[in-house]
Amino acid sequence: MQPMGAGKIQSLTEEERAHLLPLLHNAQWVEVVGRDAIYKEFIFKDFNQAFGFMSRVALQAEKMDHHPEWFNVYNKVQITLSTHDCGGLSQRDITMATFMDQASLM
Repeated sequence: MQPMGAGKIQSLTEEERAHLLPLLHNAQWVEVVGRDAIYKEFIFKDFNQAFGFMSRVALQAEKMDHHPEWFNVYNKVQITLSTHDCGGLSQRDITMATFMDQASLM
């Protein structure tokens, strides 16, 4: 028998938020008003760089089974992260945001 909540994705605790969200704010992620989510706009040199970034993120999203909400026009990629399974921010979002920041530099 599994412990209660085992396997269920948990929302970030207040302590985790206090530690992790300032790190994301430093990387230009912002909290979405009226929703437990984070948002960032990435600007690239051209469409090819933006699409390369989206391809790297898509492969990681499949590995993590955690898919971003995103919108792309030419060199701009707007991304919102939230974990639907827990109705808000989880460690998955922090991990994905960190990956995206690294992938945007490639």
